[in-house]
Amino acid sequence: MQQAAAAGAAGEEEADTFILWVLIWSELAAFGILIGAFLVASMIAPEDFAVARLHLKPAIAALNTLVLLTSGWQAARAAGRGTSVPTRRRALVFAALLGFAFVAVKLYEYGTEIRFAGEAEFRTFFELYFILTGFHLVHVAFVGVLLLLVAWRLRPANVDLVTTLWHVIDLVWIVMFPILYLV
Repeated sequence: MQQAAAAGAAGEEEADTFILWVLIWSELAAFGILIGAFLVASMIAPEDFAVARLHLKPAIAALNTLVLLTSGWQAARAAGRGTSVPTRRRALVFAALLGFAFVAVKLYEYGTEIRFAGEAEFRTFFELYFILTGFHLVHVAFVGVLLLLVAWRLRPANVDLVTTLWHVIDLVWIVMFPILYLV
C-alpha cells in the first residue's frame, strides 16, 4: 500500500516537473520571438531606434533591475533546502512585494515614456518596447500573486515550481535590459 502511494506521488511529481519545463520553454520561446522582432526592427531602422532610446530612462530601469534581482534572491532563499517554514513564507512574501515594487516603478517609467510613442519615427520602437516590457510586466504581476498564494498554502513542490518560474522571469529581464536600454 505504501509503495503504491509512493509510486503515485513520484509519478505526480514527474508530471509537475514536465509541465513546469513545458511552461518555461514556452515562455522563453515567446520572449525570444519578441526580443528577436525588436532586434530585427532595430537593424532595419537603427537611427530611429537610437533616437527613440534617448527617451527611455536607463537609471530607472537599472534600479528596477536591482529590485527584481533582490526579489529573485528572496525566491532563492524560499527554495533553499533546510529552510524553516516561516523563513520560506517570509521570503516568498518579500519576493512578491519586490515584484510588485518592480511593477510600480515600471508603470511610473511608462508614464514618462508614453508621450513619445505617438511620434511617427518612434512608433515601431515604442510599439515593440511596450509589447515586450508589458508582456514581462504581466508575468511579474501574475507570478507575484502566485508567490503570495504559495506562501499562504506552502508545499515544497509549489515553492520549487513558482521560484523556478520567477528565476526565468528574472533571466528574461536580464536579457531585455541591455537590449532595450543600453545597446
